[in-house]
Amino acid sequence: MPLTREQITQRAAKELRDGFIVNLGIGMPTLVANYVPTGMDIWLQSENGLLGMGPFPSEAEVDADLINAGKQTITARPGASFFSSAESFQMIRGGHVDLTILGAMQVSQEGDLANWMVPGKMVKGMGGAMDLVAGAKKVIVTMEHVAKGDAPKVVKQCSLPLTGKKCVDMLITDLCVMEMDPGKRRFVLSELAPGVTVEEIKQKTDADFIVSPGVRTMTV
Repeated sequence: MPLTREQITQRAAKELRDGFIVNLGIGMPTLVANYVPTGMDIWLQSENGLLGMGPFPSEAEVDADLINAGKQTITARPGASFFSSAESFQMIRGGHVDLTILGAMQVSQEGDLANWMVPGKMVKGMGGAMDLVAGAKKVIVTMEHVAKGDAPKVVKQCSLPLTGKKCVDMLITDLCVMEMDPGKRRFVLSELAPGVTVEEIKQKTDADFIVSPGVRTMTV
């Protein structure tokens, strides 16, 4: 059975490590802030100039002046720091972000990422995604495994404009978890959502991938 968006981000939160500086992309990845493991010391960074984002606020906590890069209202944890977007991108480009979790429209079998533009649609630009995939130490993508009409999103080659090449280290979808094998430049299917089979993944994936002999059931 496919996972919900909340379950996908709960699984992604398991990749957090104590002391990490983590950037959460716009959309589904922002939900990861609600699932930071209890007792873990994580510093969530926002491109608009905040280090130390907390979970989304309750109605009583909403402060219209405190927003993330996607213009959603957020909270700040004790010790949070506020700075300019220029300093924020110095942090990203300087390799100080341990992990970024991003959404995607397409991911190729070699780990290329397309997540900012659909041809013919008006867009303002790719934002900080290009900097993040180049500067972060690890890149995780969270997304639905297929698009509308069951069109594959995990493909041999991206047809949409790229954000970065060979940059995705892990892919967490509503159907499975795939981890990049750096030597073979192919994803390894390591986890399946409950009730999902390897054959279903093969049917819904255009890309070539490796099936781990120890493939297991995803838990959140």
